[in-house]
Amino acid sequence: MAYTVRPMMATDARLIAHWHYPEPYGFYDLDRDPEDYQKLLDFESWPPNTKFSVTDPDGELTGFFEFATSDGITDIGLGLRPDKSGMGLGQQFLQIGLSFALGRFHPRQFRLKVAAFNQRAITVYERAGFKTTRMFKQKTNGALYDFIEMQST
Repeated sequence: MAYTVRPMMATDARLIAHWHYPEPYGFYDLDRDPEDYQKLLDFESWPPNTKFSVTDPDGELTGFFEFATSDGITDIGLGLRPDKSGMGLGQQFLQIGLSFALGRFHPRQFRLKVAAFNQRAITVYERAGFKTTRMFKQKTNGALYDFIEMQST
């Protein structure tokens, strides 16, 4: 299936801000963290060339990527629409983002963070060649949670 990656628009951000995942993935609902929620909806403060939407061949919003590049490493944030999650699309979706970022930002390496409980996503990242580089605690959703940092090899 052919997907399109394009700059995120305010209308996309409004939709993404209200996505709700089934438990335990509800952890990723943006309205659970008021700071993240506000950052997404504050369109004027977005750094240029960082937020991108992914649409399917019918033009429907399917997911998003966020990229930040420094010192040859591109950090990736991503999300697949809740009704598309858990359907075996993660590997293809991740590859779409990696290919796009490789062509646009030319990093020597990719890095991402994932909640330690999210074995489903960790498996996708490992299959794509990512390796765990460290474990850490991060404040989000009003508490401290265990996270894993992974880098491409």
